[in-house]
Amino acid sequence: MRCEDIASHSRFRRLSTISGIAVDLRYASDRNFVGHDLYGTLDCAWLHRDAATGLEQAVARLAQLAPGYRVLVLDAVRPHRVQVELWDFLEGTGLREYVADPARGSIHSFGMALDATLLDEQGRELDMGTGYDEMTELSHPRLEARHLASGELTADQHRHRELLREALHAGGFRGIENEWWHFEMGDRQEVRASFLRVD
Repeated sequence: MRCEDIASHSRFRRLSTISGIAVDLRYASDRNFVGHDLYGTLDCAWLHRDAATGLEQAVARLAQLAPGYRVLVLDAVRPHRVQVELWDFLEGTGLREYVADPARGSIHSFGMALDATLLDEQGRELDMGTGYDEMTELSHPRLEARHLASGELTADQHRHRELLREALHAGGFRGIENEWWHFEMGDRQEVRASFLRVD
């Protein structure tokens, strides 16, 4: 399915229908690792309806854990054509572990993944220890114990990451080993085999 046709499909929900979140799609700006707007006129502020329901549950959990805080969605549906651009951009860099191989397909392209951080009561992004899409080991959840022990990650930064994870986990999302901001839902093989991909 072409991204241009996403509004006509009942399987997807616009992010604007989810209360209690903020949206700042970084690939629709120049504030990303490629350095320019990758979405252009494409409307990528959508999730699969299952993921949208999960995000609503995450918002409810966050309200219990930290009243006044909000989930800031940094990326949601990512068309396959953009995934190819990201993959090609990283060719020869040794950094492709941070981008799903388009030959397999990104879970973002099915609307079943989102990138997110948190905003405090004043609307400021919480300090997570690294920026969004920062392709360094300090971004890796699996290495947080080591980074805490070395002082590279502070207790506050770790607590912020844990808060984000607890909220998203309550909505049925799971994180990955090397990006604190990425969360996805469903079995990857099943999603790739049976869900509609946005191209």
